[in-house]
Formats: sequence, structure tokens, C-alpha cells
Amino acid sequence: MDSPTLHPLRRAREERGISRFALAIELGVTERTITRWESGQGSPSLDQAFAIADSLGVAIDDLRSGEAA
Repeated sequence: MDSPTLHPLRRAREERGISRFALAIELGVTERTITRWESGQGSPSLDQAFAIADSLGVAIDDLRSGEAA
């Protein structure tokens, strides 16, 4: 799971042991939406990005740059 090819959102989520389903419920979106964001087929809105960062306890820039830890 430490692969540099993982999307920063996926890496941050997996490092915290949070399932796509659990994150989706917390954000009020579908699990498929999380999957699309992690695969690069879509992007969260700015409000959603802040909610993701808050939920995962990371800086919003970390989700974009891949520096999340």
C-alpha cells in the first residue's frame, strides 16, 4: 500500500484504515464517487475537498500533492 502510484486520496484513506464506504457515508456521497475520485475520473468540489481533508486529518494540499501521511 506504500506505492507511489496510488492517488493521494486513496493513500491517505488506506493509511488511516478507512473504507471507501465509510468515507462516502461521512461525506454524503456514494462509494462509487470515492472510487472515481481515487481513479482520477472525477474530482471533488472545493467544499468536498475540505471535508475530505478534515475527515482524514490531513492538509488539503497533501491530498493534491501526494504528501499525505
